[in-house]
Amino acid sequence: MIEAHWILFVVASVVLIATPGQDMILVMSRSITHGTRAGVAAAAGVSLGLVAHTVLATLGLGALLRASEWLFVAMKLVGAAYLVYFGLQLIFTKSATLASNGSGSRGAWRHFAAGAASNVSNPKIAICYFAFLPQFVTPGASHPTLTILVLGLLFAALTFVIKGPVAVFAGRLSPEKGLDTLVE
Repeated sequence: MIEAHWILFVVASVVLIATPGQDMILVMSRSITHGTRAGVAAAAGVSLGLVAHTVLATLGLGALLRASEWLFVAMKLVGAAYLVYFGLQLIFTKSATLASNGSGSRGAWRHFAAGAASNVSNPKIAICYFAFLPQFVTPGASHPTLTILVLGLLFAALTFVIKGPVAVFAGRLSPEKGLDTLVE
């Protein structure tokens, strides 16, 4: 039988994942600008970034970030620099170039990497993970580290389950690249 804290974890996770934020904007903008395949690739990259955060949380990086203010600030600056780079890229790229960049597997890998980098470099996600996951570990659990790992992997999987369809529906808004790019 499934324990109540697992059900609460899934419900709370779905609410967090579905709340609009940096990842949702990235997935939707890639789908609309480059087509469905790019959005799904970005969603997969975002989920992989969460797996990286899961491993780091499992290894105890959360305690290190809380103890080291300069490391936390450095992580915030890296995340901010990536967002500035991403924004400048969108501002200075012509729309015709944007439309053509999403084609081919090489483009999908680029969107996947952007999703992963966006998530890994986001300190808010790290803090959220380090504050959120432990709340669902029962006191006196025999393997709390393993529980955090499983919870984090479940969160990453739920993220793709929610953001993947968002990418598909947002891709339908793309004038040239709807669902047909997903099945090419």
